[in-house]
Amino acid sequence: MTDVVDPQQLAAQVAAGLTAPGAPFELTVEPVLGVPIPVLAHRSRSLRALLEHSLRWGERDYLVTEDRRLSFTEHAAAAGALATALARRYGVGKGDRVGILAANGPDWVIAFWAAQCLGAIPVGYNAWWAPPEIAYGLAHTTPSVVIADAKRAARLAETGTAIPVLAMETDLPALLTEFTGAEIPETPVAEDDPAVILYTSGTSGKPKGVVHSQRNMVAVSDYHRFTDAMLAAFTGQPLGEGPSERRYLVTAPLFHIASLHNLVIPRLVTGAAAVFPHGAFEPGRVLSLVERERVTNWAAVPTMASRLLEHDVAQHDLSSLTALSLNSAPTSPALLAALRAKLPTLNLSLTTSYGLTESGTAATVATPPDLAVDDASVGRPIFGVEVRIRDTDGTVLPDGTEGEICIRSPYVMLGYWNDDAATARAIDGERWLRSGDFGTLTDGRLTVSGRRTDLILRGGENVYPVEIENVLTEHPAVTECAVFGVAHPDLGQEVAAVVVTEPGTVDPADLRAFVAARLAHFKVPVHWRLTAEPLPRNATGKVTRRDLAV
Repeated sequence: MTDVVDPQQLAAQVAAGLTAPGAPFELTVEPVLGVPIPVLAHRSRSLRALLEHSLRWGERDYLVTEDRRLSFTEHAAAAGALATALARRYGVGKGDRVGILAANGPDWVIAFWAAQCLGAIPVGYNAWWAPPEIAYGLAHTTPSVVIADAKRAARLAETGTAIPVLAMETDLPALLTEFTGAEIPETPVAEDDPAVILYTSGTSGKPKGVVHSQRNMVAVSDYHRFTDAMLAAFTGQPLGEGPSERRYLVTAPLFHIASLHNLVIPRLVTGAAAVFPHGAFEPGRVLSLVERERVTNWAAVPTMASRLLEHDVAQHDLSSLTALSLNSAPTSPALLAALRAKLPTLNLSLTTSYGLTESGTAATVATPPDLAVDDASVGRPIFGVEVRIRDTDGTVLPDGTEGEICIRSPYVMLGYWNDDAATARAIDGERWLRSGDFGTLTDGRLTVSGRRTDLILRGGENVYPVEIENVLTEHPAVTECAVFGVAHPDLGQEVAAVVVTEPGTVDPADLRAFVAARLAHFKVPVHWRLTAEPLPRNATGKVTRRDLAV
């Protein structure tokens, strides 16, 4: 009789061996911002140390695009040259902000690492922002300099900013040439110093700047090292120190944690490559790049995966692609089933996850065994993460009971930039992050039952109605309005608006243009209903969007 191996039990045994005293991932408990948190006993203490580590990978590919290729050595040299230029020409030093406003590409990554060499704080502005949103970001984080591609530099000019702007197409090549050969600067930083600011939509109607620390981001890279070690143990491979032969496709924006924290940065410690398609997502073009560069891993948003289903994948050699993970938005069981049918070679490596910008990386991951048991779940807490379900009073709820999803780990953000009140609402005194999402834990697996209040998830982008409503109410013809999401088969949701106005004073085209001039395109409502009737409200006077959406 053959014994049946429980995959979860086997995983627990392997993890116990990797984290035991004296093992490569030995765990210890240390105070993190005053709270005892399990951390790795042997770890790097700064991102700059990861850059130094990457030099051992030499001329191996680090950053690859359709027409450009940078080795680890070339990348580190470029980061050092740009850091020297920023310090000498623009006075950038420890704690200063360096704005980055651009599409994905090697120069974005070089700018990030140049800031790390100076102890500065890179700020990843949303590349889809309209000029008013950019102006808000600049005023909020007050960068010493902004590094931008030509398209976004034009938008920056519309804001009238006096902040120096370095164009990636012209200024950066000149500076890299002028300061070529400069030593890579090193500025001492503490583990809990700010390392990056990324923006997330805010319920107050303005984006919030999520601050991740040096500790957060190094820990995320260590998590990826740990998963590599787990896979090696499962497949009988030696643990080793790398380099990895994997090649990761980067299709989500670098101003998101999915790409920056979880794809690009960890490659410095694993020696793998990050491959960037150009422009908007187009399945044929992306799959051609997968084929040419022998991509092995792809972290996609569900919208991209659904568009993949419409493409004739048989015309591409995708034999190198061995892992597909779906992130940034809920994944339906129907989409998972369709992907399994379309790409049967990925059946044993298809995963989904749950997380948010504030959590630094995924809080849970659903592996193939998890999905086999419950394909509606988002899996189990990852290495280093604790997840609890709590009620409104903070009481921990029993298995199977719905409540708010709360997360604690060394990956959880420091807080929100210049917003202590919002930070206090999000993180309690024991460093538990209140996600604002609701779900249940059953046998260790998390199921998300409701997203944050009124949040619209459009193609992997978070859209909060209040931000759009605030813009709409600036229009002189608008008396009041309400914005909400409606289902869409490809994007997940689209943005809809109900606007109260006097008949004949304005039409949807006028309102659409008004919003488009002030907000990113994905926030502009697609569906409009104009009415003279007041909006429905509850007993406390709040608009009941649910009634409008019916």
